[in-house]
Amino acid sequence: MNTLLIVLGIVVVLAVIVIGIYNGLVAKRQRCNQSFADIDVQLKQRQNLVPNLVETVKGYASHEKDTLDAVIQARNSAVNATKPGEMAAAEGMLSASLGKLFALSEAYPDLKANTNFLKLQDELAVIEDKIAAARRFYNSAVQDYNTAREQFPGSIIAGSFNFERREFFDLGVEGRADLSVTPEVKF
Repeated sequence: MNTLLIVLGIVVVLAVIVIGIYNGLVAKRQRCNQSFADIDVQLKQRQNLVPNLVETVKGYASHEKDTLDAVIQARNSAVNATKPGEMAAAEGMLSASLGKLFALSEAYPDLKANTNFLKLQDELAVIEDKIAAARRFYNSAVQDYNTAREQFPGSIIAGSFNFERREFFDLGVEGRADLSVTPEVKF
């Protein structure tokens, strides 16, 4: 009888541990989903702002078609990306093309003085800060989740219940290089 109670007690303790680990992994996965949704919201705001910015610049620098087309193409790539890795690469290209667009404004004093352009530029700067913060939060959530699913005994539970590895929202080497050279905008 005592042996049966001991075995039953061990089974109950193991079940509680498995349930605790499983629930912890679920909570971390949900945190990843929620933080990725936060990034997505910020990226959509930036993507919606880009056509207005291009139209404003087009009025002053219509013969800079290559630069404007590159911005639109980068924006379309960013809109169509679905996975974190794809989105990060597309957003890196969009950031680079926007940098070229803002550098272009140096050659057009009337554009630099345009209130619409200045307002859009300020809105874009605010959104860029929000994207950076959301990306840091997401990457932190992914690190916590991936660590929990790879550590023992979480790896056993994660493997048994198909908790997939998440990828970081990384801009890649090209994206980091483009962002390290901030376009100089003077007023």
